[in-house]
Amino acid sequence: MSPYKKQVGGKHYKGMKIQPSKFINDNKLFFAEGSAIKYICRHSTKNGKEDVLKAIHYLEMIIERDYNV
Repeated sequence: MSPYKKQVGGKHYKGMKIQPSKFINDNKLFFAEGSAIKYICRHSTKNGKEDVLKAIHYLEMIIERDYNV
C-alpha cells in the first residue's frame, strides 16, 4: 500500500484531495515550507488557531533564513 493512502494517528489529512506530504515531496520543498503547508492544511480539522500559529512560526523562520530580516 502507498504510504500516502495511510495515516498514522488521526484522519485530518484523509479527506484532502492532495495529501500535504505528497505535495511537499513532489515539489521538493524545504522543511520549513513543508511544515507551514502542513499546518495550514490541517488547522480547521485538528488544532485550530494553534496550527495557524505554528504555520506563522515556520513562515517567520523562512523570512529570517531567506531575507535576513
